[in-house]
Amino acid sequence: MENLYQDDVTQWVGEYGLDLKRYFSSRVNLSDVDDLVQEVFIQLYIRIKKYGGQIENPRIYIYAMARNLLISHGRRQKSRCGGLHDSIDHKVDIPYMISPERTVMGIQAYTRVLEAILGLPPRAGTAFRYHRFEGMTYQAIAEQMGISKDSVKELIQRALTKVRQVAEEAP
Repeated sequence: MENLYQDDVTQWVGEYGLDLKRYFSSRVNLSDVDDLVQEVFIQLYIRIKKYGGQIENPRIYIYAMARNLLISHGRRQKSRCGGLHDSIDHKVDIPYMISPERTVMGIQAYTRVLEAILGLPPRAGTAFRYHRFEGMTYQAIAEQMGISKDSVKELIQRALTKVRQVAEEAP
């Protein structure tokens, strides 16, 4: 009996496999296409084995499964922030990118920026820290500091200009 299920699924792989690849390839990363196609047929096999019986219209059933898998895949990618990840280009020399010299340069740049922030005039430094580190809006900062919203904008702009100048300076 199990062989009968395998025969059905094997036939459907041959009949619908290529179309499913096209279906998925226009909707997901190419690296995920084969896995999704395989998952459709695995789920199909499990369903037939578990519940038995014939599927009246395998094409409709297979594409319904594919659509549901696509939705699940999209949810997983969204929850993992999949769209924000870049694949590593294997041609890039990773050890060069994280060399001791680059690490020291990064630490020096970080230290310069931190010193610039700490060296800001008191009102500009306070407005900058409220905005950048505490996530406060200009309006909330204005109320907290007892100044106008336009004054907050000006203070933060001056602070950003100073921090950028320091960040762009060579050591």
